[in-house]
Order: sequence, then structure tokens, then C-alpha cells
Amino acid sequence: MQTVAIDTETIRLGQLLQLAGLVDSGSDAKFLLAGGEVSVNGEPETRRGRTLRIGDEVRLADVAVRVVAR
Repeated sequence: MQTVAIDTETIRLGQLLQLAGLVDSGSDAKFLLAGGEVSVNGEPETRRGRTLRIGDEVRLADVAVRVVAR
């Protein structure tokens, strides 16, 4: 499992996907989310602006990313 460390308490899902290197741009994230390809904590997610907190897990295909504190 990959981790992304953040300095703040929260991060938006679209930003996390970019920081993790899973998408190149916000429009790429929007496309994947609209297609139902992303899940947060095991539940499908379609909102690019979804607020994530430390400990949340995002999955895209066979790649899992956990939000951790820096």
C-alpha cells in the first residue's frame, strides 16, 4: 500500500489522486470518478471534492493509497 503524507488535517480526493501520481490533472480525476473506478474506505466515490482525513484509504484498480500525517 502506498501512502501520501499531508501537513493538514484534510485533503480533497482530487488532490490526493494527483499527489499519489494516479492522475495527471483534475480532469483526469473527474473522468475516473464519474466512471465509478475510485473507492474511499471500500465505498464507491464519485465526488472529486470529497474530504479525506488521516487514515482514509483510497483505491483505484489494484492501487491502494492511505492518507497519513507528515
